[in-house]
Amino acid sequence: MGTTGTPTNLTQGSKTRGGIGESTLRPDGILKVTGEFAYSSDMWHEDMLWGQILRSTVAHAEIVSIDTGEALAQPGVYAVMTYDDLPTDVKNYGLEIQDTPVLAHGKVRHHGEPVAIVAADHPETARRAAAKIKVEYRELPVITDEASATAPDAVLVHEGRTDHHIGHVPHPNIVHRQPIVRGNADEAAKRADFIVKGEYTFGMQDQAFLGPESGLAVPAEDGGVDLYIATQWLHSDLRQIAPVLGLPEDKVRMTLSGVGGAFGGREDLSMQIHACLLALRTGKPVKIVYNRFESFFGHVHRHPAKLSYEHGATKDGKLTHLKARIVLDGGAYASASPAVVGNASSLGAGPYVVDDVDIEAIALYTNNPPCGAMRGFGAVQACFAYEAQMDKLADKVGMDRVAFRQLNAMEQGTVMPTGQVVDSPAPVAELLRRVKAMPLPPEQQWLTAGEAADVRQLPGGLSNTTHGEGVVRGIGYAVGIKNVGFSEGFDDYSTAKVRMEVVGGEPVATVHTAMAEVGQGGVTVHAQIARTELGIAQVTIQPADTQVGSAGSTSASRQTYVTGGAVKNSCELVREKVLELGRRKFGTYHPAWSTAELLLESGKVVTDGGEVLADLVDVLGDESVEIEAEWRHRPTEAFDLRTGQGFGHVQYTFAAHRAVVEVDTELGLVKVIELACAQDVGKALNPLSVVGQIQGGTTQGLGIAVMEEIIVDPKTAKVKNPSFTDYLIPTILDTPTIPVDVLELADDHAPYGLRGIGEAPTLSSTPAVLAAIRNATGLELNRTPVRPEHLTGK
Repeated sequence: MGTTGTPTNLTQGSKTRGGIGESTLRPDGILKVTGEFAYSSDMWHEDMLWGQILRSTVAHAEIVSIDTGEALAQPGVYAVMTYDDLPTDVKNYGLEIQDTPVLAHGKVRHHGEPVAIVAADHPETARRAAAKIKVEYRELPVITDEASATAPDAVLVHEGRTDHHIGHVPHPNIVHRQPIVRGNADEAAKRADFIVKGEYTFGMQDQAFLGPESGLAVPAEDGGVDLYIATQWLHSDLRQIAPVLGLPEDKVRMTLSGVGGAFGGREDLSMQIHACLLALRTGKPVKIVYNRFESFFGHVHRHPAKLSYEHGATKDGKLTHLKARIVLDGGAYASASPAVVGNASSLGAGPYVVDDVDIEAIALYTNNPPCGAMRGFGAVQACFAYEAQMDKLADKVGMDRVAFRQLNAMEQGTVMPTGQVVDSPAPVAELLRRVKAMPLPPEQQWLTAGEAADVRQLPGGLSNTTHGEGVVRGIGYAVGIKNVGFSEGFDDYSTAKVRMEVVGGEPVATVHTAMAEVGQGGVTVHAQIARTELGIAQVTIQPADTQVGSAGSTSASRQTYVTGGAVKNSCELVREKVLELGRRKFGTYHPAWSTAELLLESGKVVTDGGEVLADLVDVLGDESVEIEAEWRHRPTEAFDLRTGQGFGHVQYTFAAHRAVVEVDTELGLVKVIELACAQDVGKALNPLSVVGQIQGGTTQGLGIAVMEEIIVDPKTAKVKNPSFTDYLIPTILDTPTIPVDVLELADDHAPYGLRGIGEAPTLSSTPAVLAAIRNATGLELNRTPVRPEHLTGK
């Protein structure tokens, strides 16, 4: 990894080991590698029952009747609940729009929707009982695309909508619409010497986390419930769960359990309410664990999309205009669709300077599976389309594809299509230069010293389909722009409680937040921040729960920025209190206490000149200092619903990729040899973790490029491949070499100058792979993922 750029050492100067800028190891790393880590599915409680969910077998139908008698008569069954058994008038939930029923009522809107829940003394008993519930359906026409959703006689997926988006959408089956209009794209098109158009299709991707949904609900003596859950946002879950249970929020106590991956799929509720309902009904702890089949139905997916793009350029390569229309399929329920629409539209022009823009993005209600948050969140789909357009336009103009991008690259001071001025570094051209300058992997590296083919390195791998015949190499480039943090006026804040005390004769700091650790490494970074700000080595990270204020969601690449900012803020306040305590104890003996800048470093109070004033153990004595404080980034504002203008995003992050692929043109098989990445991270708080995040995001983008897609039958809206047998994800055999060049250009508005990093590499890796395959084959390839039949025509 290369690390260069403007220095970003903005810390308080602590020299305590394990602080900001060091590659400290994850405290949970060894446990996860050895299989000893306790995930939510590992939880156990004495006298525990098992919960099971009965799901709809059709995608759109009236529920004529539900007969639970045979299930209730099953030995070992303690409870069966349907919509009519819900305890309050609040029977729906949702992240923004409360349109999702806890259990289906009146009709089902998608394949796999929860209809009834069962609690039994053994998981197999619960499954058998659920299978004995008799549901009679009267099937309805299915809405599966824009044409069927917006037809004059279209069946409404949600009758009688009253949410705040209904007033600005042209049809009730459209969840949200966001135009972005700046300048005059039609007039600008007349000045273009070259115009390219493209129609693009983006498939439905699953988050495919390895730990399926699971949790344990334990009824409490005070009438409340304790829920141990794998989630991305404890307080959002709490806000949705408590009203359905009819409990005040302080009686629904939530604790984060081990999370086996997330990527947006745990931002919505899955089995949380169901487990709590069964626990309160039976008076016993209830555990629910999805199998893989259930998991495909139990969480939202990435929005599939249809994208229409038109770009123009002058003969010297300058962009003249952009016209685009982005149609996202939100499925049966809203989830995060409005925010995904906001991202897709506002970032739909990519990291380029184009003054005349007309973009429209919408999300549909359909009877397809619900879609919501997934890594990249709207920007991924747009990047796939605009990067394909950049290659087409560069070819038309007759320029090198990277040079064309660099000529039009945005930079600090660029005005976005939303009218927002980019007020931090935007090194798009530099990232492209860096990734292009990285050494290429050798040609025909699948040849051994004896000139025999090593089939493991060829398309098809150990299936031994080729020994190099018909294999051609391709190289492709792409770059993307992603927002960081919650946007469009959302009050994006986080809370951290920090305590400092003496334990066992040495100073110790304890950090308590509600941040969901889903694998991103926040537990490591929070300890690093505390060591840096408090100057002590021993830091304890408390388990995340709702006994401390909200940390927001582990999404939008925001946790290090916002919750890290809250930890930093609380540590600074604790430090000042500790120093004030020292001044009261020792100030009369040493005038430096009142005249010098004081720091905490290596367990001591020192002046800015390095003079040791006191040992922290002596300063604290038997006292402890504890502060819980919030931290907010600067405010954003909602986009204008007519023009899309507004300061919608607090920060932007950028990554560029170069893909090298080899394609068997006869069989349509692809081997990705390398995915080199250059990314600006502002400040690498933990360099090792930064590279891991970039490589992970890159691999997820590779998956949607060449293999990952949930297949939905267009006639029935049923999912056809809900298993890892038929839904493929990259394994180590598919993952290429991923060299990473990290650039550190500080964002002065962010703690330590950092940028969120987790999502940006997912954007550009997908179109880079597609560009490389196009380069190898000469095919247009306007859909993803690419399948063998797209390459062979068979």
